[in-house]
Amino acid sequence: MRKMTFLWLCLGFLPLVSPSCPSPCRCAANIIDCMSADLTEATLPTSFSSSTVKLYLTNNYLTSIPKGLFDNLQDLQVVYLWGNPWECDCGIQYLRTWLQQQQNRTLYRNVMCSSPSHLQGRIISYLSEDEIIATCQSWYCSMALIAQICLFIFILLQAALLLSIICYLRRFRRLAKIAWRTNTELYEGGDQWAFYRKD
Repeated sequence: MRKMTFLWLCLGFLPLVSPSCPSPCRCAANIIDCMSADLTEATLPTSFSSSTVKLYLTNNYLTSIPKGLFDNLQDLQVVYLWGNPWECDCGIQYLRTWLQQQQNRTLYRNVMCSSPSHLQGRIISYLSEDEIIATCQSWYCSMALIAQICLFIFILLQAALLLSIICYLRRFRRLAKIAWRTNTELYEGGDQWAFYRKD
């Protein structure tokens, strides 16, 4: 009986088990601080504890937020996002939608576009869908143009290779004709071994 009581007392003094804090962030209770951690899309943690209440992502190098990153954070009250070079193109759609779903948008008035130039300084949560779609179309047009240029260069290379093969085959055919004619003349001369004799 005394052993059981002692065991329960020991367990009472043990710290509660909590999820590990994602690197390179700092954690305390239900707050995750990733401020000024030089985060980019590549180094941003892929998930956070579902019990997170406050999340600090300020003063990093984030240009967008991966789709679904905040979706499982049911207790999340606020995310601090200012001080990042947000690119308001196709990749910003998830963050824009998430911001528009927040009850108090005034908390996010300082989350603004850094690029493209025609949207610089605009508040992300107030961007219209047409403005986002326009940047997507521009991006797709640029990619399509690059693809067409690459295809054109590839076709030119194929044409050059085909021409070189045709020229080589014509030259080979011409040499074959000369060799055949020479061989025929030797045979018609009556001495078919003359070509192989040595003086």
